[in-house]
Amino acid sequence: MHFSVTILGSGSALPTERRNPTSQYIECNGRNLLIDCGEGTQVQLRKYGIKLQRIEHVLISHLHGDHYFGLVGLLSSMHLLGRVKPINIYGPEGLKEIIELQLHYGNSRLAYELNFHTLNARSSGCFFEDDIFSLHHFPLSHKIPTIGYLVQEKERERNLRTEIAIADDIRIEYMHRLKKGEDVIDENGNVISFKKYTKAPKKPRSYAFCSDTKYYEPIIPFILNASTLYHEATFTEAFAGRAKATFHSTAIQAATIAKKAEVNKLLIGHLSARYHGGEVHIEEAKTVFENCEVVEDGSTYFI
Repeated sequence: MHFSVTILGSGSALPTERRNPTSQYIECNGRNLLIDCGEGTQVQLRKYGIKLQRIEHVLISHLHGDHYFGLVGLLSSMHLLGRVKPINIYGPEGLKEIIELQLHYGNSRLAYELNFHTLNARSSGCFFEDDIFSLHHFPLSHKIPTIGYLVQEKERERNLRTEIAIADDIRIEYMHRLKKGEDVIDENGNVISFKKYTKAPKKPRSYAFCSDTKYYEPIIPFILNASTLYHEATFTEAFAGRAKATFHSTAIQAATIAKKAEVNKLLIGHLSARYHGGEVHIEEAKTVFENCEVVEDGSTYFI
């Protein structure tokens, strides 16, 4: 089962030749979504061979331009490429008005439906789910209302112990119920235990996305034990004062959150344009949390 994150933009507000503004493409077992959509996102999607029309959900964290300036262009290109399937767009209050205003004054009529869903940036909860995954939101702490996201894989059916089931002549019609974790009573009144003929599936995976935020421990319950956490780390410790003043985080602060949340892996990004590479970020972060990486545009990470 496929669960991956492709980094389309790893930089902060000012684009550089190496880093585009924030955007990430997530594929979870056939479901496709975009988190944030900074300027140039549609170019990055095409550069890295990702089909625009696959995207079903767009999640915007907040209304600073480096997190959504690319959205109206992406939506327009989807129209030009013949999209007719509706798309769901989630974000804070004001996003719907901004996008509709741009389309209105450009006299742009899309051939598909935009389904806007306004999320309360000061609350938390599940805002979408199907049989494959669920999407959750929670508040971050930034200069303006900002939303963190969690992509949670649904628990899969148990795995059938095929050789044992065949050897014991277990009927095919019982196998579906056994895989669901149900005991079956056969026609003779015998109990067929699901524990004997199946084994537990792998633990469901999850991906937490914490965009612009200061060091903020209240997010920990929402990202606890996440398979992978992305947390902004705009600055190194030399600029800790600047991080505090701008409601951003340092690499050490991101690593501290990862450690306290007991996540498996940490990805850090949203690097200030003052840094050419992320060597100092990763050096500092690893003093607190070893299993971490600085993300780069075009990199894909498997959850």
